[in-house]
Amino acid sequence: MGTGMTPAARIAAAAEIIDSISAGLPAEKALLRWSRNSRFAGSKDRAAVRDHVFEVLRRWRSTAAQGGGSDGRSRMIGLLRQQQVDPDTIFTGEGHAPAALSDAERAAGALPEGNDLLDLPDWLADRLGASLGDRLAPAAEMLRHRAPVFLRVNTRRCSLEAAQAALADEGIETRLHGLASTALEVTAGERGVGRSAAYADGLVELQDVASQAVVEALPLSPGLRVLDYCAGGGGKALAMAARTGGEIIAHDANPERMADIPARAARAGARILTADAPEGPFDLLLCDVPCSGSGAWRRSPDGKWRLDPDGLAELCRLQAEILDTAARLVAPGGILAYATCSMLAEENGDATRGFLDRMPEWTSQFERQFLPQDGGDGFYLRLLAAPGA
Repeated sequence: MGTGMTPAARIAAAAEIIDSISAGLPAEKALLRWSRNSRFAGSKDRAAVRDHVFEVLRRWRSTAAQGGGSDGRSRMIGLLRQQQVDPDTIFTGEGHAPAALSDAERAAGALPEGNDLLDLPDWLADRLGASLGDRLAPAAEMLRHRAPVFLRVNTRRCSLEAAQAALADEGIETRLHGLASTALEVTAGERGVGRSAAYADGLVELQDVASQAVVEALPLSPGLRVLDYCAGGGGKALAMAARTGGEIIAHDANPERMADIPARAARAGARILTADAPEGPFDLLLCDVPCSGSGAWRRSPDGKWRLDPDGLAELCRLQAEILDTAARLVAPGGILAYATCSMLAEENGDATRGFLDRMPEWTSQFERQFLPQDGGDGFYLRLLAAPGA
């Protein structure tokens, strides 16, 4: 059991971790290394330090601007200024607190502007600007803040009202969200969700509201043969099973990503069969393809700064390859649903238009871009219809 850290010690630790990230260590590895070397830190300390680090990652450029430097210490000074906390009250040099501010540090820093204010790399600001136009600034601002926690109610097990009541009994407060009919937004007690009876009994699953909205937009009905082609941990497969009441087949290029699906399906009372080499034809095939994750950078802000143009180009190549491969598994007249958690046109509209250019007998039935200002993550969905028999 850790003895606990002062707020100032937590900030000192966050600054140290940020320096490790600046030196090239991925954020999760930097946090894990610090945690392993800091046995004195309790669970609340680790959560607080993680929150500090992720806040800075979301605001990498603006915290440097307001802190007057690019090291972890300066970025934490900048973050405190953004939070309207006087850094002098934290940087005291007493105990495990960071050293007191110098006169130069007190004088340094400026209000961010341009791409510093957007907290985006220059090249990504250009690409996202071309993709979103006047929707860029509000989307970028949303990415600077922590994402809400959403739950999907398993309506085959209980109603939304019953799920809310069960969660409230355990101190977890929720409210409905208009983007998806199955969604609850957690407003208090979010850290208790994974330990709750409602979660253990399969009444609710953690799933972003836009991800739920993507599944709601799919033309699902009982009796269809359905494949989740890039299933990952199975969140969308579970949501599809809840809608159809039937079996969903799940596949992923890396089968290890699907390791949790059997337990999750059993908890939810869903029938999901994992397949290394699924055989078509399928009436509906969902491809939630590997992508930049730009719509979900509130949750994984490290990706905002690690993506580069070559990495994006490789993702686009992979997305085209997946589309062309998956299309061969779709039944005549069936639907290929293409989804990303991206806001970049190259991965979304451009990718599906490229597919339609290569496959002119296919047609587009539906297209929607979800943005963070809609309430959840940024997601894209397009329904592509195969030629009939």
